[in-house]
Amino acid sequence: MIRILIAEHLPLVRRGLLATLGAEPDLRVVAEAGRPEEVVDAALAGGPDVAVVDLDLPGLPVAAQLTEQAPGCGVLMLSAAPNPGQVRRALAANALGFMSLCVPPERLAEGVRQVAAGRRAIETELAVAALQCADNPLTRRELDVLRIAAGGARSTEIADELFLSVGTVRNHLSRIMCKTGARNRLDAVRIASDCGWL
Repeated sequence: MIRILIAEHLPLVRRGLLATLGAEPDLRVVAEAGRPEEVVDAALAGGPDVAVVDLDLPGLPVAAQLTEQAPGCGVLMLSAAPNPGQVRRALAANALGFMSLCVPPERLAEGVRQVAAGRRAIETELAVAALQCADNPLTRRELDVLRIAAGGARSTEIADELFLSVGTVRNHLSRIMCKTGARNRLDAVRIASDCGWL
């Protein structure tokens, strides 16, 4: 019997996952959590083999905590709108699996079985996209500039926050757009987020 923890912040989705996975003869949900601060305690109390964690919980810090504090529990991340960057970040947080919330129930159950066996469970299209995503070409300072720009800040606001001149910020933004192939700074933010650089 594979023991499962479901960590999902939306009660309706959590109940759906509970019903879906609980209907499998070899799977048993032993714990559930709706808030990130509940997950590790639920894992330690329930002793699950696999934690099914929603990325929006927020799941990446939870995955890292689980692999550190409950090392016998494999992590399978779920996302409503998956992208290659999410896959890369999930794997960096030591998750064994990553799937869309749109997968058929039988595929999710099979993913749980794979993670319980210590194997990777990543949707093929997501895995290929994550592998095709280039390594981060941006410097640390360019990432700082882009992170602030992602919040809608103007060049003068970025300059003030990073103690740079406006001209230096514009040069950074120009190099960022060149390196990412972006049309503008919003496109650069999208590309960097999709690839997991931000």
